[in-house]
Amino acid sequence: MTDPADRLATLRVEALELIKALNRRLDGIIESSAHTTNDDEHDPEGVTVAYERAQTADLLQRARADLQALDAAGERLAAGTYGTCLRCGRPVNAERLEALPAATTCIQCANRR
Repeated sequence: MTDPADRLATLRVEALELIKALNRRLDGIIESSAHTTNDDEHDPEGVTVAYERAQTADLLQRARADLQALDAAGERLAAGTYGTCLRCGRPVNAERLEALPAATTCIQCANRR
């Protein structure tokens, strides 16, 4: 298994890079739509600017949520509680943490939702 601190740090850097890229993309969409009078909302041939903006904004929101989850996992790691299920207190399986490093619950508790 990968060292959790290294894995979380790497994923955090990747999340920050994704957030920067999505912010640039969203800014570009907004900038380009400000300089056009095209009525792409009713153009059956193309993707609408509103759809592209909404899609990018959603991706940005998800990336920010992922970053928050990674930061919370880092706090649990520092506190010595990383890998402990927040619901039942049992250990979170190593394979689950490898697949989902910010996981907060064991697989049994995750399946109970």
